[in-house]
Amino acid sequence: MAVEGGKTLSELYQSSRRLLLKARDGLERIEHLQFSSSALTGDSSELSIAVRRDISHIQTLCSDMDALWRSISTKPQRDLWKRKVEQISEEAESFRESLDRSFQRQQKRMQEVQERAELLGRVNGESSHVLRIFDDEAQAMQSARNSSRMLEEATATGTAILAKYSEQRDRLKGAQRKALDVLNTLGLSGSVLRVIERRNRVDQRIKYAGMILTFVVVIAFLRWTR
Repeated sequence: MAVEGGKTLSELYQSSRRLLLKARDGLERIEHLQFSSSALTGDSSELSIAVRRDISHIQTLCSDMDALWRSISTKPQRDLWKRKVEQISEEAESFRESLDRSFQRQQKRMQEVQERAELLGRVNGESSHVLRIFDDEAQAMQSARNSSRMLEEATATGTAILAKYSEQRDRLKGAQRKALDVLNTLGLSGSVLRVIERRNRVDQRIKYAGMILTFVVVIAFLRWTR
């Protein structure tokens, strides 16, 4: 089986499965933290960053696996791996959407707390501390989203490059086949030309021999008639 970056398709698939399990566990912990007081400690944002990193890694692995399963020669195996890779990619996308929804819930919750604190006029003491914690967490979550977006763009760019390389490889193969056809045609044409040249030489010899024979016959006839 083809190898990409020193790993086989099967090894890349196993790595992606392990990352999916890790990401699923991280999402469950984030949901638990959002409904508990510990969500104010910043653990939720740290988990979100880690989960987004795992999801981006899974998407990169899917891009590598997508390039590998296309090189499998047998169609049944190729179709099987195509379904496996598509399943991994769909699960990763589902996790990313869940994480986005979790982020939106967290933002809404922080906004409600801020509005409540402003209404109560508690700009000092505990409310100020809470607001500062939520501001820090909001910045961390936003940073995580920006990092994830950059990773997704890099993954999309890598996938486009691999597709371009595959397209160029197909074009080179087609050009090679055409070149071989031309060479074969030239080889046949060369053989035909050599046959024609030999035939011309034979024809010339026959022509000259005929001319000499005619000349001899005419001379002999003239002498005989005298």
